[in-house]
Amino acid sequence: MDWKNKVILITGGTGSFGKKFTKILLEEKQPRKIIIFSRDELKQHEMRMAGFDDPRLRYFIGDVRDHERLVRAMHGVDIVIHAAALKQVPACEYNPMEAIKTNIMGTSNVVEAALDAGVEKVLALSTDKAVNPVNLYGATKLAAEKLVIQSNAYAAGTATRYSCVRYGNVVGSRGSVVPLFLKQRASGKVTITDDRMTRFWLSLEQGVHFVINCIEQMEGGEVFVPKIPSTTIVDLAKAIAPEAEIEIIGIRPGEKLHEVLISEDEARSTVERENMFIVKPPETLWKRDMTYEGKSLPDGFRYSSDNNSEWLDLEGIKRFVAPFEVLFASGKLEG
Repeated sequence: MDWKNKVILITGGTGSFGKKFTKILLEEKQPRKIIIFSRDELKQHEMRMAGFDDPRLRYFIGDVRDHERLVRAMHGVDIVIHAAALKQVPACEYNPMEAIKTNIMGTSNVVEAALDAGVEKVLALSTDKAVNPVNLYGATKLAAEKLVIQSNAYAAGTATRYSCVRYGNVVGSRGSVVPLFLKQRASGKVTITDDRMTRFWLSLEQGVHFVINCIEQMEGGEVFVPKIPSTTIVDLAKAIAPEAEIEIIGIRPGEKLHEVLISEDEARSTVERENMFIVKPPETLWKRDMTYEGKSLPDGFRYSSDNNSEWLDLEGIKRFVAPFEVLFASGKLEG
């Protein structure tokens, strides 16, 4: 795929993922133009002042809740990365309609605007919390996934294709537990909700390169899932604050002990490759010849953070967290 003549739009482009994606794409792929679409003028200004002032960048103020603004922003766009979302679990629980308006209705607007504008590819970012959801955030992301995948049925007679990427917790992103543990370390006590808890982990760089790889190979209708390591929350706390006392405060409403990236039911239509799983699209809804090379999964397969074959030990976690130690010390780590 030749990126050099492509125009890319990123919804939620001022977030942790959006900034890293923009930086890596400019350095490695040299696209013709990247449009940063977000609703916060201050974050756009701060992003520009932080060095994102490349002449190939455009800053476009808008909200994914606004269909007409999205149509305007997508004029002449080839690829859309849909990263805008409300993702703080407690905030979504307390403001349920706001989460629905942004995560579900906003995704619907992105899908429809892309179709109207003739965008070639739309890749939406999802989360492990969309699998067997137990909180509103996960439920909205599940609905968003279904909207994106099933919209290929509407786009079957056009050039527009829709797919999703689904992955776990990103180390050091906004809302990550890493900045919390780094702040708590100074007090000599870190709090965790349950000492049995496990999570999937990947770095922002890994997430960005995985997304780029998926854009290049997507045909429309797939859910791409990377193979990533797990860690226990206790090991994470020990790696960040080895001298600190660990206090168990009790699991919160809407929180899981373990996260799932592929459920048993999805596994029946999933193929495994060296570095990823691909949940195949329901081909009966649109007539296209799609074949996916890969190994079928065994009956009862479930890709969850507690039965993962790859784990980070304390030293592995420390290597993951090391860059954020530097950012935290400089006051630049986003909480």
